[in-house]
Amino acid sequence: MEKGKFTEEKVLKTKSGMFMLLASIVMILLSVPVIIAGGMYFQPGRSGAGVVLALAIIGGILLICVGTVLLCGLKIIHPNEALVLTLFGNYYGTLYEAGFHWVNPFCTAINPTAGQKETPQKEANSKEVSINLNLNTSSMSKKVSLKTMTLDNAKQKVNDELGNPIEIGTIVIWKVKNATKAVLNVENFKEYLSIQCDAITRNAARNYPYDANDGSDEKTLRGSSQEIADIMQEELQKKVVDAGIDIIDVRITHLAYAPEIASAMLQRQQATAIIDARQKIVEGAVSMVEMALQQLSENQIVELDEERKAAMVSNLLVVLCGNKDAQPIVNSGSIY
Repeated sequence: MEKGKFTEEKVLKTKSGMFMLLASIVMILLSVPVIIAGGMYFQPGRSGAGVVLALAIIGGILLICVGTVLLCGLKIIHPNEALVLTLFGNYYGTLYEAGFHWVNPFCTAINPTAGQKETPQKEANSKEVSINLNLNTSSMSKKVSLKTMTLDNAKQKVNDELGNPIEIGTIVIWKVKNATKAVLNVENFKEYLSIQCDAITRNAARNYPYDANDGSDEKTLRGSSQEIADIMQEELQKKVVDAGIDIIDVRITHLAYAPEIASAMLQRQQATAIIDARQKIVEGAVSMVEMALQQLSENQIVELDEERKAAMVSNLLVVLCGNKDAQPIVNSGSIY
């Protein structure tokens, strides 16, 4: 076992809770006839009657105390729950099997997250970012839930690789795989996961640009969201392995430029789209003009010298590349 960390856990094999419950009830009920029998035996002047009565009373009280103490060892474990137990400060074992169990009544269940509420985090700009943990455990219960949970790490403002301020939010699907590590290795495994998720999200945003430059094949937050989410999941899993947490999935739920540069970036994207569209239009227009000249020449429809070919090309490009419909002019005379 590594110093300061529990790398191995002990799964408890317990006695039947129903049997111990019945035994405790029998002890408590048996104390009444024992005391009554001692009282019936007691008669003034009988030799040893006082001793018998005292023993009967003591025996009855002991039966009541023992039965009551045994009742404290009864534990109910529901499906997908675990209970980490310590005995006088030392790790005793962990209950995983659902059912009605009896353990050493002097054992204490521990769970640092029991009864604690998540508090909102604050960023450097003092804006609150609420961390909403979907928890399905009682605030007073010491049991550790093994159910699949959701950590919604709300959007936060960071700078991407190019220094552009962006807003990014992630969601993590997770569950506790090792209840002993989750309880004993970290102070609060829910807060620990939340902080690690926040750090991983910021690190991923700083390592990749929001969008790629023209003609670049590098990974981007917008274009390679699935790949980056897989990288975040792998890194987050390495961070929380000592806390006994299993990361099932990580997804980027919100990604956008910060409001102060969103308008400028939108204009940039629009300009890029217009340039790409114009380039496509010009390429198509040139091929159409080339085809028209080739067919006119092959079919010998009209003979054009170089000057008139240039004029025709100019007119066709204006018509094909213009934003408005062409207004044709009908020439009733000769073009020559």
